[in-house]
Amino acid sequence: LAGGTCLEHLELRRNDEVYLNALGALRIPDPTTAGDFCRRFDWATIHCLMETFNETRLKVWRQQPDSFFEEALIDGDGTMVETSGECKEGIDINHKGQWGYHPLIISLANTAEPLYIVNRSGNRPSHEKAAEYFDRSIVLCRRAGFRKITLRGDTDFSQTTQLDRWDEDGVGFVFGLDAMPNLYELAEQLPATAWRRLRRRPKYTVKTKPRQRPENVKKRVVQEREFENKRTTAEYVAEFKYRPTKCRKTYRVVVVWKEIEISKGQLKLFDDSVCFFYITNDWESSTEQIVFRANDRCDQENLVQQGKNGVHALTAPLDNLISNWAYMVIASLAWSLKAWTALLVPVHGRWKEKHEQEKRLLLRMDFPTFRNAMINIPAQIVRTGRKIVYRFLSWNPWQHVFFRLLDKLRLPLRC
Repeated sequence: LAGGTCLEHLELRRNDEVYLNALGALRIPDPTTAGDFCRRFDWATIHCLMETFNETRLKVWRQQPDSFFEEALIDGDGTMVETSGECKEGIDINHKGQWGYHPLIISLANTAEPLYIVNRSGNRPSHEKAAEYFDRSIVLCRRAGFRKITLRGDTDFSQTTQLDRWDEDGVGFVFGLDAMPNLYELAEQLPATAWRRLRRRPKYTVKTKPRQRPENVKKRVVQEREFENKRTTAEYVAEFKYRPTKCRKTYRVVVVWKEIEISKGQLKLFDDSVCFFYITNDWESSTEQIVFRANDRCDQENLVQQGKNGVHALTAPLDNLISNWAYMVIASLAWSLKAWTALLVPVHGRWKEKHEQEKRLLLRMDFPTFRNAMINIPAQIVRTGRKIVYRFLSWNPWQHVFFRLLDKLRLPLRC
């Protein structure tokens, strides 16, 4: 929250008298003490810490309107945290030749909050331990009062051994499915009438007048240098029933058939096609809605990037797998605090529509922008009369939201 990007930056803060006055502290730990603190954790205490964060998360969620609890979208993904260190216990090399750790991220897509972070060795598959932490997230969301829960993940997370259990438990899912030969065969056997043209949603809506697009420089360079270029010309969608080998039940598989044009320079070489498969137990939504819902999971990549480059939580500054896991969980709290700040912004009165828009913008704001808007506010710190006074010395467009949030925080949370 204070702008540090590594443990060594604690040394700058512990020697900043104004910073210490703002905290009301005489001293804070130095980087070596913070590292030693992380090394004192074990598997059980890290889980205790994550559950403690989630207990507070429940209190924040209870402040939300009834519409918030319509559906919980739980996403799972793995990401590579690279390190150049050679003596870090637990590091390994992945199939891309990268050394480091491979943490699992389970998040709530509604608010982009990381519910669970699980550090693993660098050569472990993405789906390892995912079922266990999906189950923990389901329990958490049911305690919060969500009326519907849907799990999402890419092809690595379509764990067919778990699908029957989740379906019987009333949990929805949309997972990518590996494009195996038998699935291609089933797709090719579908009649022509089963396929419909897939119309993608526009990325944005023009609010004024459309402007003339500038020259596509990338396209021109590709043509001039005669690079091989692949371009999607059309997409079609269909569905069929399918029972995975390890399942007792039959599920719905939605297939997207992409027509691809391959060219070199300005010459067309040939046409190709590729299929993407999605398995789900949602029998009511249209095939287009299933595809778009599966594609929306890609937004979790933004959360991963914020964890790496925004709050710098997905890094490996310490010397073993467990201590780095503790560091990731602790540092990710900064992002959760940012999400809770947005969720607790009051929405009421005749300015309700404006307040809701500010709440959405704050929730989707990247971390550096949030820090500049709500944290790095120039102020004079005065310690007097058993209290700390912050005298703001400048103004920014988010200050009225900041003061409304203060009024909200003065009140007890509705637990």
